[in-house]
Amino acid sequence: MTVAAPVGQDTDDMLALQRGEDAALDRLMLRWQLPLRGFLYRHTQNEFDALDLSQETFVRVYQHRARFRPEARFSTWLFQIALNLARDRARRLVRRPTASLDEAPEPIDNSEHPRASSERDERASAVRKAIASLPEDMREAVVLFEYEEKSHAEIGQIVGASAKAVETRIYRARQLLKKSLGRWLARNG
Repeated sequence: MTVAAPVGQDTDDMLALQRGEDAALDRLMLRWQLPLRGFLYRHTQNEFDALDLSQETFVRVYQHRARFRPEARFSTWLFQIALNLARDRARRLVRRPTASLDEAPEPIDNSEHPRASSERDERASAVRKAIASLPEDMREAVVLFEYEEKSHAEIGQIVGASAKAVETRIYRARQLLKKSLGRWLARNG
């Protein structure tokens, strides 16, 4: 998902935030809250966690505003913060698992034929499950590349790997996804 604001606008807003102009954070949040929440939802598969983590990400942006370097891309820095928070939450959940009562149901579209709608929902669910079952490093790379439209270099900065390692992770993830989604690919091929 791309954002319409030019890169310079993000940098300008971060510099304004560093100077004490708190309204700059509002502009950044307005521009980035939906793409960030979408990324976090695809990473966590939980709407409540995605909302909570996106809010926490902006808290961290504010708290660490002095650390932002104007020569860096704001989106890379933002997604790096969000990914680290999501990883921390995942580690906590492994230590203390809980059942979520806040799972958001998929919106219902009554305009299409029930069979087509059911098949689409089933296919989307299969894709979500297949992506969720990938090893963490591959899942992060695929989500950032396919859904957030980040380059291999940007993903490398976010996840702390080389662009070549990111390329390899995406390739391997696609191979695993082809295997696990074979029945859907055969149907549509």
